[in-house]
Amino acid sequence: MTVIDTLSPRSLRAPESGIVEVVNYARGRDGLIPLWVGEGDLPTPDFIARAASDALLRGETFYTWQRGIPDLRAALSRYYARRFGAALPAEHFYVVGSGMQAITLAIQALVSPGDDMVYLTPAWPNFAAAAELSGANPIAVMLDFTGGRWQVDLDRVEAAITPKTRVLFINTPSNPTGWTASRADLKNLLTIARRHDLWIMADEIYALYHYAGERAPSFLDVMEDGDRVVFVNSFSKNWSMTGWRVGWIVAPPEMGQVLENLIQYSTSGVPQFLQQGAIVALDEGDAFLQANIDKATKNRDVFCDALIATNRVETLKPDGALYAFLKIDGVTDSRRAAIDIVDRTNVGLAPGTAFGPGGELFMRACFLRDPEQIAEAADRLAGYIAAR
Repeated sequence: MTVIDTLSPRSLRAPESGIVEVVNYARGRDGLIPLWVGEGDLPTPDFIARAASDALLRGETFYTWQRGIPDLRAALSRYYARRFGAALPAEHFYVVGSGMQAITLAIQALVSPGDDMVYLTPAWPNFAAAAELSGANPIAVMLDFTGGRWQVDLDRVEAAITPKTRVLFINTPSNPTGWTASRADLKNLLTIARRHDLWIMADEIYALYHYAGERAPSFLDVMEDGDRVVFVNSFSKNWSMTGWRVGWIVAPPEMGQVLENLIQYSTSGVPQFLQQGAIVALDEGDAFLQANIDKATKNRDVFCDALIATNRVETLKPDGALYAFLKIDGVTDSRRAAIDIVDRTNVGLAPGTAFGPGGELFMRACFLRDPEQIAEAADRLAGYIAAR
């Protein structure tokens, strides 16, 4: 019997990341333009890093509040009032160790082994994997792709619901497709959830990266008292804090003790000095965030215009998020194509195979980088496509 044979079946079912596979293949190459992972190229700005550093030097290194320090929970309440017009007291917020942990803990709170979680695909693969590792069944519902644009089929969503369904997982704006739910879409999804007595888990991490308005529509705009909605989010994208691993959950205060217990038995809380940096990001980071949004907007146009002009890429400019999801003429195996593109162009893309059903023919590119790099990557890819 090998070591692997002695491990739990559930752990063995955890899939290898199709994104990391390509990253590991080409990491460190000279002249590489890495568009494969979902982060920008700027480090955390000094004013945020300094707040964490100062707190570290002050000795804020002890065990702390499981739900998050009171000042950070209050800062999250202010942020939602300012950005979403939502009057949510601090008791609605729970600070956790990354957006990924927010997803994991929310799934643990809402589903039992054997339950179903319905989600929209193509999707960031961690949604489904987190459900599987909790013993739940992720049920994929395909978004429609027509004329380069993605849309949700509400009838298809409702048809996927069974007596075992407990959660609708809705990521909007979407990673990787850029699909952004309209206010009407959200109202209809909420109606479906009410009709079937379901929870909605809303991943709105890209809400402020919206190219047709100040922010994307949110379930906060349409929900009413008593609606069962839990929000998962992260500091990663807005303030260039991917490596910090700090996120949050927005949930009814009645869930507070349950979420505190889940935090206790996973990480026992987020380091207090990191939380001090997160407070400054929320209260003083609007200008930096807007600069990121402005850069993403310009880069989206440059990158997508160049590839659409080849007449061999089926896509439209995404309505939200940070990604171009490209269907390149002739690509039938995006995993193999991602390796080939790295070798031939020195541009790193994520293969659509990593994003589940419906993504197999696509390539994902993150455009939150230096504009010169984005223009160069677009030129290289256009040349590659022309030579196929």
